[in-house]
Amino acid sequence: MNWILLDSINQLEDIKNHSKPVLIFKHSTRCPVSSMAKRNLELEAVLLPEDVQTYFLDLIKFRDLSNQIAEIWKIKHESPQVLLIHKQKCIYNNSHNEINIADIVVKINELTY
Repeated sequence: MNWILLDSINQLEDIKNHSKPVLIFKHSTRCPVSSMAKRNLELEAVLLPEDVQTYFLDLIKFRDLSNQIAEIWKIKHESPQVLLIHKQKCIYNNSHNEINIADIVVKINELTY
């Protein structure tokens, strides 16, 4: 998985305006459940279409960005959490042990872009 570090508010604008689906993973570096979710995402990353950009948000360093994400997409902050953004909308989000690449791929395959 080629993570793009999400570390600026400007990147959120890029994500909103991206023409293809974007995956955001919000990770707490202090949480074992978050580490497990990250590892599972990385193990199953081969299932994602190649054109899906994957962003990694370190919640300990960039909590303010997580708050912005919650505000922009009207999604309650959780950790760990994954969001799938497409055409300025959050079309899928899940957290903790419910994070599953197969479910994300199903959502992506339902899209027309």
